[in-house]
Amino acid sequence: MPSHDRWARRATAIVAAAAVATFAAFGVQSFAANDPVERGRALFSEHCVECHGTTGKGDGPASFMLRPRPRDLTSGKYEIRSTETGTLPTDADLVRTVRQGLYGTSMPAWDTLLPESDILALVAFVRTLSPRFATDRLSPVPAMSALAPTPESVARGGSVYAKLQCGKCHGTDGQGTGAVVAEFQDDWLQPLRATDLTEPWTFRGGASAEDIYLRFRTGMNGTPMPSFNEAATDTEMADLANYIVSLARKPVWEMNASEVSAFYAKQEADARANPVKRGQYLAESMDCVVCHTPHDEQKRMIPGMKWAGGLRIRIEPFGDYPTGNLTSDRETGLGGWTNDEIRQAVTRGTLRDGTRLAPYPMDWASYATLTSEDLDALVAYLRTLPPVRNKVPPPSRTFLPFYLWGKFRMLILGNDPPMLFYPGNAGSKS
Repeated sequence: MPSHDRWARRATAIVAAAAVATFAAFGVQSFAANDPVERGRALFSEHCVECHGTTGKGDGPASFMLRPRPRDLTSGKYEIRSTETGTLPTDADLVRTVRQGLYGTSMPAWDTLLPESDILALVAFVRTLSPRFATDRLSPVPAMSALAPTPESVARGGSVYAKLQCGKCHGTDGQGTGAVVAEFQDDWLQPLRATDLTEPWTFRGGASAEDIYLRFRTGMNGTPMPSFNEAATDTEMADLANYIVSLARKPVWEMNASEVSAFYAKQEADARANPVKRGQYLAESMDCVVCHTPHDEQKRMIPGMKWAGGLRIRIEPFGDYPTGNLTSDRETGLGGWTNDEIRQAVTRGTLRDGTRLAPYPMDWASYATLTSEDLDALVAYLRTLPPVRNKVPPPSRTFLPFYLWGKFRMLILGNDPPMLFYPGNAGSKS
């Protein structure tokens, strides 16, 4: 066979193989584009896994730093629904959640980022994450029109608030004043706080009377918030919704200059009057509990170990830094420390044995800017933490040659050092 024929046959085979590969690639893309579940899977992988994890369990890389935690989508437990308590949400409920987000959480609104077709595809994929969607029947609640927010309706709603004992969790004023319980746990034993009813912009499912009524009617699955369907009539719950709407305060972004000054002056007066509450606010806003509580493989706080330290953080090339026990345990926590020793650790990174902490992950250099009043409030709050025995080992340093090589990579080669958070408790309860 002439050589040019052989080359022609080879060229034909190569072109044919390329055509098949191209067709296959475009065929897969076309299949994904036409199959909403596959399209949703791709979108979930691109946009959602950082918080919800690759399997939807709510254990993504960012999950342990978020309060409240991302939803475990495999459980089928959804807070924001228009269906009976304990049941699954409708597709419209899921679409609304993806479209508008969940106020007061890290779940953003996707309506300005994704077209409607992609939002529908995401919902189609999310339904596949829980087997309940294939077996459970939907149970939508009957529609209920909102009542006019008349003074009479609001007054009746106040009586319903007392009847249902809402103040035990939310306080007599909706801000927690006089509440019997202030901290709660969800179905995964993770900490929750009661919503401040005077700040409607944090209501996850919306702040209208219709939205609030649904929370009373359906409950919030996975949380201690129950349905009041058997404890109150629809009319009573509608009155209660009007009462909750009436509790709303003006947000700062709508205040004039004098109102802003008065608002912050009141906050300062409240902080001076209740330093423990102020200290708790500081500890939570600085996210101290994220590092000073060990986490499990699902990046959830280990029950019973809140504030007990033992989370092992590795910062290359410097070493391992197990976080300290901040509870009031006298032997392994801060119970035996003086107030001044705690202040030194927070603002200078110096432990009572003279050990000097690196300025990260313990950001004492930033905390040094706290006012003396805020520092005292933080110490006062730490004093209230119940004791948990957990003996945390001291930091460990990297072997010198590895340390020097790591510094070279960081300073000369420009490679940023990774910060790794390990699951489990590095401490010992014995």
